[in-house]
Amino acid sequence: MSEATATTAPSANEPKRAPEYEERSRSNEVLSDILNGNFVISILAVLFALVIGAILIAVTNEDVQTASGYFFAAPGDTLGAIWNAVSGAYGALFQGSIYNFRRDGFLDGIKPLTDTLTFATPLIAAALGIGIAFRVGLFNIGGRGQMLIAAACAGWVGFSFELPWGVHLALALLAGVVGGALWGGLVGLLKARTGAHEVILTIMLNYVAFYLISWMLRTPGLLQAPGSVNPKSPAMLETAVMPEILGPKYNLHLGFLLVIAATIFAWWLLNRSSLGFTFRAVGENPNAARVAGINVKNTYVYAMLISGGLVGLAGVMQVLGTVTTGFSAGIDAGIGFDAITVALLGRSKPWGIFAAGVLFGAFKAGGFAMQAAEGIPIDIVTVVQSLIVLFIAAPPLIRAVFFLPKQGVRRRTVPSVSKEVTAK
Repeated sequence: MSEATATTAPSANEPKRAPEYEERSRSNEVLSDILNGNFVISILAVLFALVIGAILIAVTNEDVQTASGYFFAAPGDTLGAIWNAVSGAYGALFQGSIYNFRRDGFLDGIKPLTDTLTFATPLIAAALGIGIAFRVGLFNIGGRGQMLIAAACAGWVGFSFELPWGVHLALALLAGVVGGALWGGLVGLLKARTGAHEVILTIMLNYVAFYLISWMLRTPGLLQAPGSVNPKSPAMLETAVMPEILGPKYNLHLGFLLVIAATIFAWWLLNRSSLGFTFRAVGENPNAARVAGINVKNTYVYAMLISGGLVGLAGVMQVLGTVTTGFSAGIDAGIGFDAITVALLGRSKPWGIFAAGVLFGAFKAGGFAMQAAEGIPIDIVTVVQSLIVLFIAAPPLIRAVFFLPKQGVRRRTVPSVSKEVTAK
């Protein structure tokens, strides 16, 4: 006798489950895409960095160290000290960067937010330039040099000529942007014509710009203030100073509106223009772009010109908006290097860079308040910023910490099908 075989076909009365399985699979795919998206990973990286920052704050706090000496006798004292240290530090960070509840009235309480935006303004401008270079496959770490050259050009126009307010400010702004663009474009030109690596070029040009500006600030008749023994420029004329957009009570100046316009321009350039398509094509694969007929060498030059101009805009904001009483060779204030961090956190996308710049502006504005109010070292904020970049650069670590599904792995529910087995 022959053996009967198992049948797996569902009966006519059994409901069809395929659409339900497809719906579950589709929803799982959507959920996986959301959890593995850049935005969620960035938010979780910031939260994880803040948690580690809280641990560092607790470990270095004197009250916590004292209470931990008798932890087993009174564990509540240690936990309370940890809570007071961490909540006090992050509370001061919030009140120093967003809103201060201790001040009278809304207008006084909102001043920390304007300080945050003031700190963020040059960061965003410089990071936009560096982000555009990243999208073309160029690693522009010459922000310091480009800012110094732009600040020198804008500052020289700002204190040398007596012109009407609108004309004077516009010319100083244009001079600074052009100076930064030419200094950045020099990198693109050398890379295109000689094949030199942009990292080496930008590092060397940073030193060239620093010592060049330092010499000019020590030389009478160039950038040195008349009668000054210090390497410092004259103060900017009032007609070349960016006005405060909210009044003299706040430090927020016209540069913030300019950086919003720069962000819109960068978004349009990268996503809506033919030149932006060329930038992205070269950044993805320069060899394929060359085969497609794109002039890769010229693209490098154009990209570095625009990158240097945007970074130069940050230098202009420093000398015409923040430090208007005369600048020195340290006018860049480390913004050229911090902008690399902001561009990485924003993933080289204009609006992502804008948000990252505001976040880092909040860290800078709130960090001083945290140090003054709670005695927390300002270095803790720097550590948190560094950890954010580290975690942004290591998405698998964030997925492992928060138990997120691996990217590209789809979790599907296998349907259970009843089997009818006939006996022999």
